[in-house]
Amino acid sequence: MLNTKHRHFKIYKPYGYLSQFVNNQNRRKNKKLLGELADFPEGTMAIGRLDEKSEGLLLLTTDGKTSELIRSKKVEKEYFAQVDGIITQEAIDRLIAGVEFNNRGTDFLAKAHAARLLNQEDLTIIPQMKIRSDRHGPTSWLSITLTEGKFRQVRKMTAAVDHPTLRLVRVRIGTVGIEDLKAGEVIEIDESSF
Repeated sequence: MLNTKHRHFKIYKPYGYLSQFVNNQNRRKNKKLLGELADFPEGTMAIGRLDEKSEGLLLLTTDGKTSELIRSKKVEKEYFAQVDGIITQEAIDRLIAGVEFNNRGTDFLAKAHAARLLNQEDLTIIPQMKIRSDRHGPTSWLSITLTEGKFRQVRKMTAAVDHPTLRLVRVRIGTVGIEDLKAGEVIEIDESSF
């Protein structure tokens, strides 16, 4: 009898990894792929993506229906973004009200479901990493929650309010949080976690 039970995982995708299992592009040889992090069952797929320069929580599943549900607008995705400069409340308010940018040839109005400035205590859930020397100016951290994600949306949104993203970490998808996962760590989770 075939085992039809689906399996689900949460991982901390490290910086520099592609959110895929197979590199099907000749020009991107020697890229790090998710399959290098663990021995996943056949048919495992990433639920959504994080670009190569982004890190943090990524959910994987063998169930297409679960993937479709979690990618939907019904499920919040929260990101911590380290941005260039000291971000103001006015800029945060603009992110919530909506900023316009071009998404692959189409103008798009993107609104943060929620956004707030983070303090040092908030950052204890992510690994600390020096992005650049202090001589290049100050940085600040903010939380941005979206209900949908277009290609590089958070980065485009922060750039639209004149605070380019230097580091981007997804910390929550729906009710599943990153908790104390270390970069590259994989944990199998139960479907009830969603």
